[in-house]
Amino acid sequence: MFYLIYGPIYLLSLLPLRALYVFADFAYLLLYYVIGYRKKVVMTNLLTAFPEKSEAERKGIAKRFYKNFVDTFIETIKLLSASKSFLKKHHTIHNLELIRTLYSQGKRVQVHLGHNFNWEYANAAFAAEAPYAFLGVYMPINNKHFDRIFKKLRSRFGTILIPATDMKRAMLPYRNELYLLGLVADQVPGDAKRAYWMNFFGKPAPFARGPERGARAGNITIVFAQIYKTRRGHYITEFSMGIENPNALEEGECTRIYVQFVEDVIRRFPDMWLWSHRRWKREWKPEYAANWIGHDAAPPGN
Repeated sequence: MFYLIYGPIYLLSLLPLRALYVFADFAYLLLYYVIGYRKKVVMTNLLTAFPEKSEAERKGIAKRFYKNFVDTFIETIKLLSASKSFLKKHHTIHNLELIRTLYSQGKRVQVHLGHNFNWEYANAAFAAEAPYAFLGVYMPINNKHFDRIFKKLRSRFGTILIPATDMKRAMLPYRNELYLLGLVADQVPGDAKRAYWMNFFGKPAPFARGPERGARAGNITIVFAQIYKTRRGHYITEFSMGIENPNALEEGECTRIYVQFVEDVIRRFPDMWLWSHRRWKREWKPEYAANWIGHDAAPPGN
């Protein structure tokens, strides 16, 4: 069964991008105008994030988001057969010198980024170009065949995949190694009671404690990565120093700085973020007050 699914997808990946974008253009029209895939979620999220914008402006962002969404899906399929030269042509890393410097200093690194398109290209490029062993945290897909396909394409350029569902055990072989750990931690965590809470675009939202906990436990340097598109199919990922010594900060501060970084990137490139995710689906409750880390406002209800 696996090869019945994988075979046609692999053959599709052999087509040049200009041909694949024909499928993407059709998929955009289908998703946005016919099916309306998660359209209500997207528009509600955009209203939450940008209440100051007009409805026409938010619709414009939504349309560009759907185009980027389907392009990313098609471009990800291309990774099944893409060469390193293809990847280098379509994805550029700025300030890789920062990563090389940290490696020469013998420091382990966490790279924190958001779900900005095309994070799959960024994942592949990190593994192909960084001097470190690159560990990429991923959420397993329920369908075992598609999970296998995505693991195959995500590991083609050397990424060592770490399942988020069993991260602690999967990290054990690398605990004494120099590694670069990629974390995309801007989605809703599973346990709202244990999460950190702060305003995200002015509305309370939970964030996973794990990335900060891991960084503080080993005083692992945090580097931020922002992704942006220069033209269709061409992306730049830019590294910047996030937090050099997490242990020097109060608990919750690493997460707060990361969330502010993610929000700033989204404001710069609003159509490049994953708006179809129900980011504000967890409701704030007064019992979470001890987990509030926001500096811009007191916990709601206080």
